[in-house]
Amino acid sequence: MTDSTHGPRTLIITEEFAGQRTDRVLTACFPDLSRSRIRNLIDEGRLTRNGLCLREPADPARPGVELVLDIPVPTSAAPEGEAISFPILYEDDDLIVLDKPAGLVVHPAPGNETGTLVNALVAHCGESLVGIGGERRPGIVHRLDKDTSGLMVAAKTERAHRALSEDFAARRIDRSYLALCWGVPSPARGEYEGNIGRDKRDRKRMAIVGSGGKEALTRYTLLRAFGTYAALVECRLATGRTHQIRVHFSANGHPLMGDPLYLRRIPAIAKTCPMDARDAALDFPRQALHAARLGFTHPATGEKLLFETTPPEDFTTLERILMSD
Repeated sequence: MTDSTHGPRTLIITEEFAGQRTDRVLTACFPDLSRSRIRNLIDEGRLTRNGLCLREPADPARPGVELVLDIPVPTSAAPEGEAISFPILYEDDDLIVLDKPAGLVVHPAPGNETGTLVNALVAHCGESLVGIGGERRPGIVHRLDKDTSGLMVAAKTERAHRALSEDFAARRIDRSYLALCWGVPSPARGEYEGNIGRDKRDRKRMAIVGSGGKEALTRYTLLRAFGTYAALVECRLATGRTHQIRVHFSANGHPLMGDPLYLRRIPAIAKTCPMDARDAALDFPRQALHAARLGFTHPATGEKLLFETTPPEDFTTLERILMSD
């Protein structure tokens, strides 16, 4: 067994660890690393077993197997400001409301240490933002996936961060999303329910799980049907799970157009789609999802604030092509 603050750590599994979960074995042998830290490193693809990447922390350990865990060089916890532009809808001393562009990661994480919304917020707000709600994610009270566009609110004071975080946790926030999906959900107004947890076959994905996971409920309204092959829907979250809309719609046979994780093959319904619309939908480079509405109570003044934005040009162009065919 080798050890260091960073770089590869090698471990040969002995009989005493046979059959135990791999992450538990690594925690026992490398006590300076927490189990959650080890699981994060595994999720990042930093563990190999006999030279092959191992991404499942629960895989049983086998005697004689060589595990190599690569510990990256530590980076500064506090993100630095970067001059990245983003549309601002509202700002005061307590908070800022913005329209996040698709393609912008919300906060630094392995693989995206810079160039994030947090870096942009630090540059825009200055030193006053640093440390609000934590060093790594200052100001952040909720997230949008990298390729989801739309409305977000960030806190500029500890009081605002605490109040907004509590409101999001208690589902006191008024928010809705617009999505373009394959097929036409029925009935026109309904809901999708099912516990969401990590997909055991691919830890980058979430899935509807039969046991465990977290309760999730998505309510939807059909806004426009494009023949029988596609639809524009409004979604409201009764819960706020990772990838919730994307998982629920995919699991119910209506994956979002362009979704790189939950649309792995061409949907059968695409065969009924006019050629121009089909090509535009299949070439769409991201999930067609936009956070269109955000309402909340101002944590300092008590005022009810409500913001709405239209989807970005790529979304509206796709919608227009679907509508014209």
